[in-house]
Amino acid sequence: MNLKKHSICVLFCFTSLISLNAQNKITYQKVEARQNALDPKWVAYDAKTIDKLPGFKIKKQLPSSIYGGSKMWQKEATGFFRTEKIDKRWWIIDPEGYPYIFKGVAVFNAGRSVNQQKAFDKKFGSKENWVNKESKLLRDNGFNGVGAWSNVDLVKNAENPLVYTVIISPMGMYHADHIKKYGGKYKEASWQNYRFDLVMVFDKEFDAYIEKSVKGISQYKNDKYLMGYFTDNELPWYNDALDKHLTLLAKDEQGYIAAKEWLDKRKGFNASVSDITQEDRMAFTAFYFETYMKKVTDALRKADPNHMYLGCRFNQDKEQELTNPEIFKVAGKYMDIISINHYRKWEPSQELMNNWGEWSGKPFLITEWYTKGEDSGLPNNTGAGWLVRTQKERGLFYQNFTLELLKNKNSVGWHWFKYMDNDPQDLSTDYSNRDSNKGIVNSNFEPYQPLLKEMKLINDNAYELTRYFDKKN
Repeated sequence: MNLKKHSICVLFCFTSLISLNAQNKITYQKVEARQNALDPKWVAYDAKTIDKLPGFKIKKQLPSSIYGGSKMWQKEATGFFRTEKIDKRWWIIDPEGYPYIFKGVAVFNAGRSVNQQKAFDKKFGSKENWVNKESKLLRDNGFNGVGAWSNVDLVKNAENPLVYTVIISPMGMYHADHIKKYGGKYKEASWQNYRFDLVMVFDKEFDAYIEKSVKGISQYKNDKYLMGYFTDNELPWYNDALDKHLTLLAKDEQGYIAAKEWLDKRKGFNASVSDITQEDRMAFTAFYFETYMKKVTDALRKADPNHMYLGCRFNQDKEQELTNPEIFKVAGKYMDIISINHYRKWEPSQELMNNWGEWSGKPFLITEWYTKGEDSGLPNNTGAGWLVRTQKERGLFYQNFTLELLKNKNSVGWHWFKYMDNDPQDLSTDYSNRDSNKGIVNSNFEPYQPLLKEMKLINDNAYELTRYFDKKN
């Protein structure tokens, strides 16, 4: 080949490569988001969506089990939900042995405010009519279950029950009485409102509240539609718990005594706060957390040996427990699925999700997450979810977030928070649930169709998407 022809060939190949790269470069939709309605700063993020996945084709859905699992394959049927790791991916296995990705909505109930009750009466007329119609709404949009704080009694007795979860709050019950000893307000407490950010796991009085909280769950132990149990929500498992037990509690308090005995035994001498290392802090956090875990799981297993323990709903806020390997090692000993409430991030981190699985040896479930729409007409000043401009963009956020979850082999599903918007006139709720667009329906029970349209695309294709991602990885 002469030099001229060679130069033409090189130029042609180089130009073709540039053209091919340009074709393969994916341009995602941009979605602007901000922390809440009071935040002046909008930041643009890429929203990965199902239509932008190279080579992914939407196929006809395989038949579903009665629980909303996929009949793509079948394993041992045990009659209750369980988990199994298959080809490096964790799965929930439904009672018939089919794979089940938990695509749920939390707080599936009809509201309690005066305005919500008026709208309920006008649209549904009865609780039974509500649960049957709105269960169908969820199913029609690809959801297959409900999360914490749902109306369990109505759900389980519906014509066509959804898979459900039960939340009990032993520490929450104890906390409600504990704070009364301090006149209804602690001298020092942050947003979770625990004294000095300490969970009172060492108090012998706590044990009675555990027994009280599990007393009624035996009614569920033979129900195949029950996924499992949560205990409490977003307890403060912070890494400075050892220091706080020893410096902020009185020396006759049970928490101080337990922490001092633990430190002295670990050090082999009469230790003080100045002797504490970072390794000590992490190890104590694990011991402190395990004290809670052992107590609640012993009681749960005794009351109901058939269903899974779904954990205590870790909090994303300060991320301390979410980056502490010792916490996850303990969680893996007791939890069947690790529950995590995920806020203030545009999407979950693959590295962190991999760590959760590696540290614990268990799968995880995202149990709270949402974003709010500026077009809802609500103030949107409260709550941890970010604010976007439209309901469609809420749906694009949903697609982006769930695609990252489906990529990860430790993830077994998610619960959108929540079914219905807040009613700003209902001042009986806690502040974080006061005035925001969190629901898939508004306070008049009107569905946000642009949101649900985007949700349905992911929900209906979730099982096929796991195959797609697993082939790529």
